[in-house]
Amino acid sequence: MAKQIGILTAGGDSPGLNAAIRGVGKATDGYYGMRIIGFRDGFRGLAENRIQRLDGDVLSGILTIGGTILGTSRDKPHKMTIGGKVYDMTDAIIENYQANHLDVLVCLGGGGTQKNALRLKQKGLNIITLPKTIDNDVALTDATFGFDTALGIATESIDRLHSTAHSHHRIIIVEIMGHRAGWLALGAGIAGGADVILLPELPYDVNAVAEAIRNRVRHGKKFSIVAVAEGAMPKELANQQMAAQRLKERATTKEEKNQVKSELDTLEQQHRNHALQLSIHLEELTGLEARVTILGYVQRGGAPSAADRLLATRLGSACANFINQDVYGVMVAAHGDRAEPVPLEDVAGNRRPVPLDHPWIETARHVGTNLGD
Repeated sequence: MAKQIGILTAGGDSPGLNAAIRGVGKATDGYYGMRIIGFRDGFRGLAENRIQRLDGDVLSGILTIGGTILGTSRDKPHKMTIGGKVYDMTDAIIENYQANHLDVLVCLGGGGTQKNALRLKQKGLNIITLPKTIDNDVALTDATFGFDTALGIATESIDRLHSTAHSHHRIIIVEIMGHRAGWLALGAGIAGGADVILLPELPYDVNAVAEAIRNRVRHGKKFSIVAVAEGAMPKELANQQMAAQRLKERATTKEEKNQVKSELDTLEQQHRNHALQLSIHLEELTGLEARVTILGYVQRGGAPSAADRLLATRLGSACANFINQDVYGVMVAAHGDRAEPVPLEDVAGNRRPVPLDHPWIETARHVGTNLGD
């Protein structure tokens, strides 16, 4: 009897999701003779049993399309808001998994999806995941699909901002996505020739940034481009956050936990609009006019790059092969030219930040880019 496959996309949208859906669908159906159905809007669609057919006609022509034909959401199986109340929908998901006679559920997503998928695996479901995120921060894979496309968009944006920065002798601050990892800001900053790159992994000293800009002025360069990741923060705030996190780990009573949560919420509020705050500080310290450009969701949109289409198709095809071999409870990871299964237990809850000894960091320093430290 042919295996029955379910597939969903969860978390933020990302270029390459449709290519991955197509890769899994064509390989499972066309090559291995399996049957595949999709679920709309992530884990919520699975909980509500909202099915999308994925026959050849549906899969045809989606390779180059951005977003996801299945829709997505950030709903968690064990914490799903319905009618203003939060419910654990895990039992409903298990019931629909069984009612559709699924042999395996394929989940496409980033770090949060890996954790949710592991919870379902621990409930006895056969699960396989594929790594998706423009942040490139999923653990134990060389790359995630979506990153290359976003990298190209962010780089092109920096290219375009060079002309206005040069014309008006301004500091242009470009905020690039990346709350916990700076791959996107680092890669786009190097490729786009940014003069300063600020990363979550390297808390910055605003005075060091200002001095680097003033030094450029002394050498006749009257503009500067600052590429800053969303999660980058000044050293003082980073130290406060680290101290609060340590208190959170040691908190035992409800009162202590609430106090630490309140402190972390306050620090989060202070970090909001940090690109604007940075621009104000740099204007004060350098005497130059500063402007902020926030790329935001522009980085997620549009057709996936050739590299993302190739990676997503390759991982989707490998996923079908693992299903055929009854390999479950894993994420399909890119390791060099190979696709290898990595246990979900090793992936979920972990993250892949930029190592401080990474060649991209070394490259940035060698070409004179200031990293704020």
